[in-house]
Amino acid sequence: MKQQRHITIRDLLQQSPIANQDLLRRRLADRGFHVTQATLSRDIHEMRLSKGPLGYRLPEDGSEEESSLPGIQEVLRSFGLEVRPAANLLVIITVIGGAQPVAAGIDYEEWPEVVGTIAGDDTVLVICPDTQQAKALQIRVEAYLG
Repeated sequence: MKQQRHITIRDLLQQSPIANQDLLRRRLADRGFHVTQATLSRDIHEMRLSKGPLGYRLPEDGSEEESSLPGIQEVLRSFGLEVRPAANLLVIITVIGGAQPVAAGIDYEEWPEVVGTIAGDDTVLVICPDTQQAKALQIRVEAYLG
């Protein structure tokens, strides 16, 4: 889904200037991609788009794909310690300073079981739509923790 969205963003930018994120979001919606502002901001960052007087543009060196960021499994193995369920919530305990990269990694994955995350210093609160999806996500996270 993300790759298709990036291809669509590239196509849109090659067709005509796009002055701001809201216009880009609306053009994506016209093509069937309904995204939040946060997702669009991540896409802009990952694709290394720049904004000039005429709006967003692709990088001139063609390096629009994301840098080699670590995957969620690597992030959880590096920073995660344990996961605790609490109804439709999961609490992920991390090493000190590890909550932000874990929460960002989970947000980046765009898993359907995740409504959102909140990160402290060593704790991530993961909000799921219901207890069933929280349990499924708990099993996945525990497998990644090793």
